[in-house]
Amino acid sequence: MGYHRPVLLQESIEGLNIRPGGMYVDLTFGGGGHSREVLKKLGTHGRLLAFDQDLEAEANVPDDERIIFIGANFRYLRNFLKYHAIDKVHGILADLGISSHQINSPERGFSFKSDQALDMRMDLRSETKASQVLNRYSQEALADVFRRYGEVQHAKAIAAAVVRARMEKPLTTTGDLEAAISKFIPRNHPSKFLARLYQSLRIEVNHELDALGEMLLQTAGCMDAGGRLVVITYHSLEDRMVKNYMRSGNLEGVIGKDFYGNEQTPWRLVNRNVITPSREETEQNRRARSAKLRIAERN
Repeated sequence: MGYHRPVLLQESIEGLNIRPGGMYVDLTFGGGGHSREVLKKLGTHGRLLAFDQDLEAEANVPDDERIIFIGANFRYLRNFLKYHAIDKVHGILADLGISSHQINSPERGFSFKSDQALDMRMDLRSETKASQVLNRYSQEALADVFRRYGEVQHAKAIAAAVVRARMEKPLTTTGDLEAAISKFIPRNHPSKFLARLYQSLRIEVNHELDALGEMLLQTAGCMDAGGRLVVITYHSLEDRMVKNYMRSGNLEGVIGKDFYGNEQTPWRLVNRNVITPSREETEQNRRARSAKLRIAERN
């Protein structure tokens, strides 16, 4: 199905510090590359829960009784652990990158490489598409999306151009969008600009940062002492959230103190310096270039 090669595969699996009989969670199953490596490390009594809101990923689930596939957003982590009568887990892995399968499926509308429908839904059961964001949001709301989630320059002017264009006809394809904002697309390195713009729409359509925050705040309560949280991020917005959470146990990064002034945090940082792909990996897989791996252990 064209799923991408797992990024930072060995580093993330080593980071989980897998116990053969442990209970583990892969929050972003995708093509199953990380999950298959986890299963190799597990013994007969080990178990793995694999989440993916994109139900097309279920076709990649291996025939192995130790794995349970959950076709849902990872923001429902605690609900499904409770449903499966699991109190604590020994490790949680999340690779927050969009899959090559989604990018390379024109009908999904994630890429600006060809003229295709503006969809961008990771979960095809959800109602809001990128075209609806572009055609229904106010100019102010659009500018906020472009600025906040894509850190796009001239966000206000770009939003105004979108609103002007949609008054002529609705924007339904990537070609419509790019025609509407053509004067803002730099001649040199247009892909960088478009990647930021499309990122902002994708994050808004899928409520990615809201879901990430909800998931992170659940992990400490689900984790056994000594268990590992392993997260791979791809842009500064999500990496900042993960960094703050692993440092402090909250999304603001503020470390609490007890009555005596001792710092109180549910996590111990395993790698204080972020782990990035090797030159060899980035040469073989260009989508790994922006990846950052962070690992924390439950106190």
